[in-house]
Amino acid sequence: MNQEAFQARHEGDWIAFENWLKTVTARRVRGQAATASPGEETVAHRYRVLCQHLALARDRQYSPGLVERLNALVMRGHQVLYGAHTETGPAVARFFAADFARAVRKQWRPIALAAALFFVPLFAVAAAIQIWPDLIHTLLPQKQILTYQEMYDPANKRPGQRPAQADTFMLGHYIYNNIKIGFQTFAGGLLFGLGSAFYLTTNGVLIGATAGHLIQIGFATSFLGFVAGHSALELSGIVLMGGAGLMLGSALLLPGQLARVSALRVKARAAVPLVYGAGALLTLAALVEAFWSPVAQFPPALKYAVGLALWLLLVTYFLLAGRLRAD
Repeated sequence: MNQEAFQARHEGDWIAFENWLKTVTARRVRGQAATASPGEETVAHRYRVLCQHLALARDRQYSPGLVERLNALVMRGHQVLYGAHTETGPAVARFFAADFARAVRKQWRPIALAAALFFVPLFAVAAAIQIWPDLIHTLLPQKQILTYQEMYDPANKRPGQRPAQADTFMLGHYIYNNIKIGFQTFAGGLLFGLGSAFYLTTNGVLIGATAGHLIQIGFATSFLGFVAGHSALELSGIVLMGGAGLMLGSALLLPGQLARVSALRVKARAAVPLVYGAGALLTLAALVEAFWSPVAQFPPALKYAVGLALWLLLVTYFLLAGRLRAD
């Protein structure tokens, strides 16, 4: 087959593939997913055919212009189909600029349930201890109570920061602790959601008991001054992990028309953005807790203001980020 006949037979396929590449590139610039191949054939199949056309053009020694055109299409197709990992930077920026918040809004029901399971026990226990102070001894062991009292006793506070190596050590400890709690809360969803509900409620009770006791004995300023800065990031991260876990549980309890494994796969895919985002929040919380929260030079009022600002910023982000694109 001569070059003219070869081009006449396949020109339509090449143009269709090139138009698809332009469409995909434009959609990715707007942060949208690429969908639907032209015609009845799949994009992957058309790409393989295009590679065959390039090989034939080279083997038959068609004009350099045609070979270069087909080679350029093959290279662009490979980048679009198999080279998405090279766009890691823009993809991460797009995720935190819009996609994470959109995922939170989309999955608001399991997240709201997780928030109720966590915050209701937290505030209820903290309030109850103001009325029945001895309740703390039912919820926490005496050794742990004494440890918390020593940590937050204003009389034991020394001005100034910890040594740099101590901050770094505590950073590792906080990251490990936060991620461990988050993972437990998320993975517990595989127990038909009961594990997630258990960890959310238990952590709410323990945090509420600790906060309520320290406030009741007069350590409110030192305790709240320490936790204010990282509370928004840490508590939100736990709730989001719990919401993702409850999504897994719902797939196992109510799979609908799908098999449980298929329903779990669908829900897990939808939960991934929550897990990634929550993991980032928990890591940021550890950074704040290690390098900001223990700084004694900053007055409590400043720490309260920063903590409140972070709560407002986080709520605003979840409500508004990404709304310029369709939810």
